[in-house]
Amino acid sequence: MPSDLSTEQFRELATKIENEIGKVIVGQKEVVRHVLVAVLAGGHVLLEGVPGLGKTMLIRTLGEVLDLKFSRIQFTPDLMPADIVGTDILEDASDGRREFRFQPGPVFANLVLADEVNRATPKTQSALLEAMQERTVTVAKRSYKLDPPFFVLATQNPIEMEGTYPLPEAQLDRFLFKVNVDFPSSPELVEILSRTTGKDMPAIKKVADGATIVRMGELARQVPVASHVSDYVARLIVATHPDNETSTHLVKQYVRYGSSPRGAQALILGGKIGALLAGRYNVAFDDVRAVAPAALRHRLLLNFEGQAEGVTTDKVVMELLQRVPEQEQRKK
Repeated sequence: MPSDLSTEQFRELATKIENEIGKVIVGQKEVVRHVLVAVLAGGHVLLEGVPGLGKTMLIRTLGEVLDLKFSRIQFTPDLMPADIVGTDILEDASDGRREFRFQPGPVFANLVLADEVNRATPKTQSALLEAMQERTVTVAKRSYKLDPPFFVLATQNPIEMEGTYPLPEAQLDRFLFKVNVDFPSSPELVEILSRTTGKDMPAIKKVADGATIVRMGELARQVPVASHVSDYVARLIVATHPDNETSTHLVKQYVRYGSSPRGAQALILGGKIGALLAGRYNVAFDDVRAVAPAALRHRLLLNFEGQAEGVTTDKVVMELLQRVPEQEQRKK
């Protein structure tokens, strides 16, 4: 079904959303842009950064600006799957009988903040898998649909490893983007202090609702992708695999497994939304490159040598972007 939004309306709404978030979040423009792109694409985001950088505040502010039903789940080692998805409770009916009634958990929201997701056990982490992928929850052989739009924005701390359970590759792959949140610069830190230690807190307005976000996502999926751009994305993903002849030096030496096809989907969807945000109705190579680190950094699995030498997946992705040509080079 065609979206009734124009490209100008799409760009205007997205700009308003970013501006409202900017009233609360200082700097971090690339982080805000990547989170917004993922939300408009209907995907989930994993935010990684040390404590105190505003990851939770960003997600909460996004929920307020978009007028979405928001819920926060604080992940801890004793959190159980039923604490996330809900459970059946026994209650007395009006006719005196006793019957089970489903009590929905906090995952039944539009925007779910999974705070410190790597602190919960794998059993609890896996409770999010069905919800993230299928947009349904199954309890006691019955399935319940989650109302659209539905997004999981998770946070994790990269430096504190005690009492944490790293997310398995299958679950990482379900996040459209992984976004690194860096420490602010000195001028940004001064502005943060000014905003957070003063008398008045910034007031933000609601810009869009869930239905509008869905319509914006529908418009983004209609953006055409030229064959040479989709071919570039395919070659980029294939080159992440060390056993492929087109892979780069760093991939062959330090990567154990490359990206799944979901990485290609993330590049295309991110590129489409990036094109609309730039006021274009066609995807350019630069649109793909702009989202490549966020789309691929969590989909490359380093081997032991790569981990031992401190090689980052970001470095591997940057080499891929430099070495994989836009046009396929034909063999003579």
